[in-house]
Amino acid sequence: MKKIIAFTFCALASAAAFATLPPLTPEAQEAANLAKAKAAYGDKVGAFQLCQAQNRVADRFRASGTPAPGACTAPPPFVAPVTAAAAPAPAAK
Repeated sequence: MKKIIAFTFCALASAAAFATLPPLTPEAQEAANLAKAKAAYGDKVGAFQLCQAQNRVADRFRASGTPAPGACTAPPPFVAPVTAAAAPAPAAK
């Protein structure tokens, strides 16, 4: 019973804390977007390396006459996301 009460209290307290957070500044939002893009690229690189490792193991245990495992596609180089703030606003007359 104590665990249920403690969990409920923590859930309500954390919900109240998240509800009062201010919005991110443009610089913080840009940093968060860059971190998200880097994490997604890291996932792609990890999947490529896993595919290569699986192919090496499959080649080691492959019987003669069976088809080779599928080829792995390498991810393209990392490109930082383009920010909307980079484009200058047109001058008003």
